[in-house]
Amino acid sequence: MSPTPDYAGRLREADLRATRPRVAVMGAVHALPHADTETIFSSVRLELPDVSRQAVYDVLHALTAARLVRRIQPAGFVARYEARVGDNHHHVVCRSCGIIADVDCTVGEAPCLTPADPNGFHLDEAEVVFWGTCPNCLTAQPDSSAST
Repeated sequence: MSPTPDYAGRLREADLRATRPRVAVMGAVHALPHADTETIFSSVRLELPDVSRQAVYDVLHALTAARLVRRIQPAGFVARYEARVGDNHHHVVCRSCGIIADVDCTVGEAPCLTPADPNGFHLDEAEVVFWGTCPNCLTAQPDSSAST
């Protein structure tokens, strides 16, 4: 059995107070990768029934600013949050069901992609979203080759 994550310690290391809502939100983000705010709020309410929606929004903002969680928002989707931070990974999104999965960088260190002309910017991260159809949706689709 793996040890319980020390969310309170991580918060303090980031110079944030380890409040119950912050610890609960961190736990929800770790337990529910790529979850939207409403899903995180519902999860936190199971542990802290009196927590407000605004408190969860505020905590997510603080955790994102402290780089303890990462906010992603693929085109056409609401914001999602994940605990995997600092490694410059990317995402793949299913066009059919909307599931999101992590994709590791395939070339070198961060940023793993470099533009031809960065316009004088010092680059430290690249964000790429791959789009496609997940295996479950592919399996559910009728076989188009059978109709010939």
